Amino acid sequence: MKDYARTPLSSNPPEDICAVWTQFPNVRSKMVQKYQSPVRVYKYSFEMVMAAYEKRFPTCPQIPVFLDSEVLSEVTSEDGSVHVIERSCKLNVDAPRLLKKIAGVEYVYFIQKNTLNWKDRTLLIEANNETFASRVTVIETCSYSVHPENEDWTCFEQSASLDIKSFFGFENTVEKIAMKQYTANIKRGKEVIEYYLNELIAEGIEEIPRWLPPEKRVPIKPVAPPCTPRLDLDSLAQSSAKDANCNLSGVAEPTTPDADKLDADYIERYLGQLTPMQESCLIQLRQWLQETHKGKIPKDEHILRFLRARDFNMDKAREMLCQSLTWRKQYQVDYILETWRPPAFLEEYYAGGWHFHDRNGRPLYILRLGQMDTKGLVKALGEEALLRHVLSINEEGQKRCEENTKIFGRPITSWTCLVDLEGLNMRHLWRPGVKALLRIIEVVEANYPETLGRLLIVRAPRVFPVLWTLVSPFINDNTRQKFLVYSGNNYQGVGGLVDYIDKEIIPDFLGGDCLCNVPEGGLVPKSLYQTEEELENSDHIRLWTETIYQSAHVFRGAPHEIVIEILEGSSVITWDFDILKGDLMFNIFHSKRSPQTAKKDPTISAPGVNNVQLIEKSWVLGVDYSMMESPLMCREGESIQGSHITRWPGLYILQWKVTGHASSTGTALPRVDDVLASLQVSSHKCKVMYYTEVLASEDFRGSMTSLESCHSGFSQLSAGTTSSSQSQSSSLISR
Repeated sequence: MKDYARTPLSSNPPEDICAVWTQFPNVRSKMVQKYQSPVRVYKYSFEMVMAAYEKRFPTCPQIPVFLDSEVLSEVTSEDGSVHVIERSCKLNVDAPRLLKKIAGVEYVYFIQKNTLNWKDRTLLIEANNETFASRVTVIETCSYSVHPENEDWTCFEQSASLDIKSFFGFENTVEKIAMKQYTANIKRGKEVIEYYLNELIAEGIEEIPRWLPPEKRVPIKPVAPPCTPRLDLDSLAQSSAKDANCNLSGVAEPTTPDADKLDADYIERYLGQLTPMQESCLIQLRQWLQETHKGKIPKDEHILRFLRARDFNMDKAREMLCQSLTWRKQYQVDYILETWRPPAFLEEYYAGGWHFHDRNGRPLYILRLGQMDTKGLVKALGEEALLRHVLSINEEGQKRCEENTKIFGRPITSWTCLVDLEGLNMRHLWRPGVKALLRIIEVVEANYPETLGRLLIVRAPRVFPVLWTLVSPFINDNTRQKFLVYSGNNYQGVGGLVDYIDKEIIPDFLGGDCLCNVPEGGLVPKSLYQTEEELENSDHIRLWTETIYQSAHVFRGAPHEIVIEILEGSSVITWDFDILKGDLMFNIFHSKRSPQTAKKDPTISAPGVNNVQLIEKSWVLGVDYSMMESPLMCREGESIQGSHITRWPGLYILQWKVTGHASSTGTALPRVDDVLASLQVSSHKCKVMYYTEVLASEDFRGSMTSLESCHSGFSQLSAGTTSSSQSQSSSLISR
């Protein structure tokens, strides 16, 4: 039996994958190529889908490359509920004649093993190549199962891998051809199953009874006409099990799809049309995050944006996403819409706001940049607060996209920005203002990729090319292709704004009939200007620049230590830290001596390196200071949250030091912080990002699983972790 149907991405049976992957079975791949389909749903019963699937053997005209199949072995369980069949599948090698001649083969053979369980209503299909097995490894696993929410529907999933070791020097060429042909054939599988389902219905077969144990079986008249008796209940369970001869022991049982899996219909409805390999990249990256990142998992549309920004290159998208997730955690961006309250004057002089939507249903943001006093805003508000305001706009834009997706019934994942440059002059090229603009562009590009669907620039003056020359290098190619620039009145009439925005909502200041509530901007009064000192001390900036986290570098022989003074016993020291690079040992000590002024090792001093030692080499453990907890081994990529209830007042020292053990992971793929560390701290041995807080015992009202403080947002940071008891301490470790 051959696999075909269950997922929107992978309706291709292992024969087909065989047919495609094996068309160039020996392509050299620098790394194993993998494919994972979403869940394809057939709105037919499992028994009907199985009857359609069986009609594809021994050969299938709808799949020209599948020439023939031969049963090698089969076995049926005593009660007829389980049927295992093994076949040899003959496939035509769709490759250049020269390549066939060099390889010395005309056809390729695959071994396919099907395990059909009528009782559980599952079919597991496993296929691997027999031809060129020493040069290339092709493995495919497909499964059919009952839909978890509708027992009259059937789900299909497919995964495959291609590992090309060598192929006569044509490895890369063969790999590209194989990948191209495989993706072209993936969705053909669903069409084949649907073809045979329609054929069954045309024959008058619209329902097939489920399998029953022999003791409960009641004779039933055949559902099918006399010419197809094998489709009645008894013969279906037996004849479907007649094609094989395999040992049933140790047969893997396929599982039904769980809530974490992506459905093909969901992808099309909420994420849009994706190619099979794009769907596979999304599923693999999503699964990797679920397995390795214990913090807040981004929404599917957000993950997809990072993949699109990196042209679906998994490694590059993963690196970019990891950096963004750490940035969001460090600056608590997830809460910006709840915490950011722009000053009243900003709402008056920042000439931007949301205004309905464009013709494609994208939220429309209007920015009257030419009327905006960028110099005045920077001087009155500061660069950091201006950046925070722009980030809040981007967060709001993502929310509006989700709302419009529901309203319009199709995926809306980006917004349109209409920028009016009337009034733009040399004042807008004020150096600090341009610097602030460039920084904003840099942050938005790194953390909100593919959120801009289109940028319409109207009434561009002569000074615009100067500004464009300054900012364009900071905008990636994909984004630049979305820019449309109109000078003068070219935006009016056909080919102008009406091509992208309904005439009824074109703003009045651009000649339309719609009253636009976007502020007009204007010069910011100099009375609102602040000095640099005032800007540094202002509340809205302190929240942004003074992140609750600190970073430190740890070297062999040079631990990083911080001291915490406890004034009364039974206080609670809490900590939250991430190991960004290397393996570290975490200790907490009580000191009987007061450390001297914090010192830094001169041999490791470098700009941006934070490393402090407090414990003197002359101190004796157990005499001058005591260990309060058993040392906690922390591996690279882990996130640790914990607490310690102090017994005595005094000085407590938290220490991170390098261990002598190599890091290890339980997964073949790097973890979130592994990727981040390799990018940011490759020049240092180890790096830790940490936060500590001291609470009075009566204020520490959280259990060891919540670390909830009535004074801080600490508990929000430790959500989603798994508990691990470490001696007397309460530490939560996220892997």
